[in-house]
Amino acid sequence: MDSLITFAIAAAICLFFLLGYLKKIKTREKRAHEAAKKGTVYSEGPRAQHPQIDANSCIGCATCTTVCPEGDVLAMLAGKAAIVIGYKCIGHSLCAEACPVGAITMKMAPPGMSADLAVLSSEYETSVPNLFIAGELGGLALIKNAINQGRACVDTIGARLQTRGNSAPGVLDLLIVGAGPAGISASLRAIERKLNYLTVEQDEIGGTVAKYPRQKLVMTSPVELPLYGKFNKMELSKEDLIALWKSLLEREDFKVRTGEKIEGIQKSADGTFAIVSNKAQYRARSVVLCLGRTGTPRKLGVQGEELPKVMYRLIETDHYINKRILVVGGGDSAVEAAMGLANQKGNTVTLSYRGEAFARIKERNSQRLQEYMRSGKVRVLFKSLPTEFHPEKAVLQIDGATHEIPNDYVWIFAGGEPPRAFLEKIGIRLGSRDTTLEVGKEARELAAAPVGSL
Repeated sequence: MDSLITFAIAAAICLFFLLGYLKKIKTREKRAHEAAKKGTVYSEGPRAQHPQIDANSCIGCATCTTVCPEGDVLAMLAGKAAIVIGYKCIGHSLCAEACPVGAITMKMAPPGMSADLAVLSSEYETSVPNLFIAGELGGLALIKNAINQGRACVDTIGARLQTRGNSAPGVLDLLIVGAGPAGISASLRAIERKLNYLTVEQDEIGGTVAKYPRQKLVMTSPVELPLYGKFNKMELSKEDLIALWKSLLEREDFKVRTGEKIEGIQKSADGTFAIVSNKAQYRARSVVLCLGRTGTPRKLGVQGEELPKVMYRLIETDHYINKRILVVGGGDSAVEAAMGLANQKGNTVTLSYRGEAFARIKERNSQRLQEYMRSGKVRVLFKSLPTEFHPEKAVLQIDGATHEIPNDYVWIFAGGEPPRAFLEKIGIRLGSRDTTLEVGKEARELAAAPVGSL
């Protein structure tokens, strides 16, 4: 009798959760179908590259839903694959690679999501002939994408140079701006193709990756590295990736100048580029911009933000112990910083986010944060906004009410201002990424013109 009662209780609990799950799926299905009628995707929508599913070709095998590292971006609705949580998609493209019938293709986000992005051709060329963009600045996240694009840009440049003869004295075949993932990949490919190139980096080799917190996982899928081959590890930390890069670069003739910022790029009448940095001037036949997209950190504009305790980048969490810490932001950087700081001895960590729930963080971060919240290691304040910072406290508006919390350090992760002004200054067209840029006949003739008279 007792076993029957226990079984009945267990069955009731299972039924309760099953009904809840089905209700959640039906709600998603309804919203997804409503969005599909409008030609959009359910949720706030992808920020960059995302899958486009041909329902007529989809056979309902569900392979795409199982390979996505970000969790439930895709789901099976009415026997077909559909985007249900688009904002979580960051362009892994594993779903497209895994689809056995080719029903998934990758496309860019709608125009409203990409107004600050350069319009690029299918070869990653901007509206300025022979000026390319690779990596995050082009609208795609993921180190894998940056590496692939940097390599592809140099392949295009190398193929064009074969038809144009040798460079004039003092003119580089290629100038690469940035030594992050895309820039390193482009540099290695340039070495491989024996091009006369130079890489210029305003900070240190590794770019943004070098500034990530210690032991941050930076890659979750295999990638092909020039002069190395297929790198098959499914998980790679920041330290491992930088060590791999350095071993490759030390082995090869890597031509780089660090601590040098490019300030201007101008197309000359002879078709070459005149490039000006804060230290030198260069001439090159082609340029690849491998810059990050965040640019200058975005500030909140609140009183006390200029205090030394307020920072916008966290590298080593173990430098901070026994401190009262406030982290501001709702993205992966903020969540990872909060959890990393919470692991250090004696720290009290509060995470402030203006939204009602985290909407754009990776699935693994979402699951880990839930554990930190349950254990009390991280206190999360939703619908909150800092209004003042003082040397020993922070003032926040939480759901309309003013609260003060004791505080020693503040980290703000509110994104960054994209380098729109720089891109416009050098003549790159920005705007909708729904259509592929078609370089005109005159531009292509200029791109292919011989330069023996330079």
